[in-house]
Amino acid sequence: MPQPPTFFDGAQHFRIDHQAIYSIAGNHNNVNVLNVHMDDLVRRLNPILDASHTRNRKRSPPDSECFPGTREKPIQEVVVWADSGEMYRMGIPNNDWRGRPMPPTEYTTVKTPNIYWLHGFAGCGKSSISLAVAKIYAGSGRLLASYFFFRGAGDRSTMKRFAVTLATQLVAAIPAAAPLIEAAMRAEPGVVTGDASLATQLDLLLLSPFLAVAYDATLRETLAKGPFLIKDRVVKAYVRTRGSWPTESDKRKLVKHINGSFVLASTMFKYIVQPPTKEDPTTPMERLPLTLGMNGLDGLYIQTLARSQHLPHFRIIISTIALLWEPLSIVEISALLGIEAFEVVRVLLNLQAIIHVPGTDEEGKVTLCHTSLRDFLTTKSRSGCSFVLPSFHLYLSYYCFSFVSGRNHVQTGDYRWRAVLHHWDLFARSGNCDFLTEIEQFKACQPLLVNRVTYHAFLFSMFFHTVINLQRYKLLNNQPYVLTEWANQLVLVAECPGPHIQCWLEKGLHYGGCPQSTVQFTEDEVKTLQHALQRASTAIQVNFLGILESQPSSTGEKKTMVLNPVSLSGIDIFNVLRWIVARSHFKWEELRVAPRPPFDLSISRDVVFNMVLSFDRELGDDHSD
Repeated sequence: MPQPPTFFDGAQHFRIDHQAIYSIAGNHNNVNVLNVHMDDLVRRLNPILDASHTRNRKRSPPDSECFPGTREKPIQEVVVWADSGEMYRMGIPNNDWRGRPMPPTEYTTVKTPNIYWLHGFAGCGKSSISLAVAKIYAGSGRLLASYFFFRGAGDRSTMKRFAVTLATQLVAAIPAAAPLIEAAMRAEPGVVTGDASLATQLDLLLLSPFLAVAYDATLRETLAKGPFLIKDRVVKAYVRTRGSWPTESDKRKLVKHINGSFVLASTMFKYIVQPPTKEDPTTPMERLPLTLGMNGLDGLYIQTLARSQHLPHFRIIISTIALLWEPLSIVEISALLGIEAFEVVRVLLNLQAIIHVPGTDEEGKVTLCHTSLRDFLTTKSRSGCSFVLPSFHLYLSYYCFSFVSGRNHVQTGDYRWRAVLHHWDLFARSGNCDFLTEIEQFKACQPLLVNRVTYHAFLFSMFFHTVINLQRYKLLNNQPYVLTEWANQLVLVAECPGPHIQCWLEKGLHYGGCPQSTVQFTEDEVKTLQHALQRASTAIQVNFLGILESQPSSTGEKKTMVLNPVSLSGIDIFNVLRWIVARSHFKWEELRVAPRPPFDLSISRDVVFNMVLSFDRELGDDHSD
């Protein structure tokens, strides 16, 4: 039997770079081709190999497929949507994505909605329908790529390798895209390592190479069979019947109405072309004259917000986004407010003309398209029923406190850990709401709150913060109320059943900077605090035997109380109360006068920014023991 040929026998010190090697043996009708160049590109892209519609579904779920004769209606709807596009002769850019001159072409695809949203409850057959559609277009040679996400399937449940996987399928479908993708990888290595943004990955690995090879005659033939991207069917039908849209007259009116404002132009465009909803079934052609009659951005904001106002949680979601100190992701917002992520998404999807909605729930932040929306929402005369109350900062403070309290570990850099006092400060210092009234309304919501310990612990902690900031908050006239509520909330949290109280007693909260201020305590106020301390001490002692014995005793002889405001726990604040009561009685015993005079508690900070409490400043005593 003849031996197969060998290559480079005895050769030394040589290498092969980027060569296509064809190894042909035996019958020439049975040819094995190894394209080293292409294999190397796929290796460097490192795609997910079990994400497409051709995967082994037994090993890589979902393992779902439509039975013959079923799901025909939704499948046909997707097919009609995909097949209803048309090509338009339009202007093209002078250079490609790499800056090279481009030949003239007549092919440009135009679309309004570029995504068909197939939605429904879990298990209703979305994956089966998607698989059927992928097979239909793969069979006709028009499927460019497919990708099936699956929760809990490693990288296939995230967007990490989404772009590189689609790029690999693009190369398989259109080999001419390979050198363009390689050039993008050399120019921006982060598109492969994941260090580049998702938008950059999709642009350099998919969109730009696809558009570049679109000018090749071979792809023109493919595109002629049917576009990959389609135009809004309603607009297309309108144009077919009545001619071009928008008309030249409409364009002139738009330019005049916009009056040079890019923000207004961008918002108007997004509003006009957004998909219809059940509550707003108007078409782009109907919205265009409506926008021309609107009063600038305010009119657009009112009309857009109305699309979601009927949905559950709309008010707290829009108020949260408007008042957040820093933007959060969809998952972070849902965790903060204690609602499902899909509830947040459902509200935001109708508002994409004015709010940036990230492509994934976990990555990317929900942000306002323009800061003027925040000004609009926080100005009652402009926003009307969409007005975001200043008092909502109180609720945001509670949501942040609840989030932190309900978890064993929260990073100190987490927004919700840092923002508890931030939102309380904005609420307490607001001149647009009455402090006492808003607190009482918040207390009236208690039956709606699940965790009583968190609710009372929040109020106790915030009233302590208010006591040391009475002057800064300009609430000195409300001091009796604040001190009484501080005492009451201590009793209520201590007498709550369950193990959650121990977490609050031990977990620290960030109290930020310390103001220079003075708070006066009368004998009646000290008695109120003392009574609350006795009840709370009894409850804590019964439920958590030994926790108070581990704390330093407070005889009143200690002249100052020094606290680290970076992290103060519930037991730290409890000890502050014990020291205030003990120190007051100690000084009254020293004076031996009747009636007992009030004492001024001075709050200051030392050289290392610790909080220092003392009753002795007015008497000229030293602040050290």
